[in-house]
Amino acid sequence: MKRLLVAGLLLLLAGCSVTRQAEVSHTDAPNGIVRLNYGQAMLQNAHYDAYVTNGTATRECQSMGYATASFYGQPIKTCSIFSGSVCLNESVTIQYKCLGYAVNPSATQAWY
Repeated sequence: MKRLLVAGLLLLLAGCSVTRQAEVSHTDAPNGIVRLNYGQAMLQNAHYDAYVTNGTATRECQSMGYATASFYGQPIKTCSIFSGSVCLNESVTIQYKCLGYAVNPSATQAWY
């Protein structure tokens, strides 16, 4: 009976954690910054997959001419929906810094 109660409690608590897909919200090509956002509702423990978000940021950096992306700073949480003094929905921003110079192999000149 005790095991059943513990298993039920774990299932109840696991339902509160959600993995979110962060999407590109802002790019700054001259400074090499990529910002990704995802939303988190009240009473929800949302998190992101670091491998997937790094791949998304790297792909965006490569489209701007950089080689790769590196996690930059801390996630920034801002409230996007208020009800009185209670925050109902938070927007979480993750920043990446673009690094290196991507060489385009089709742009190389042949030396004859």
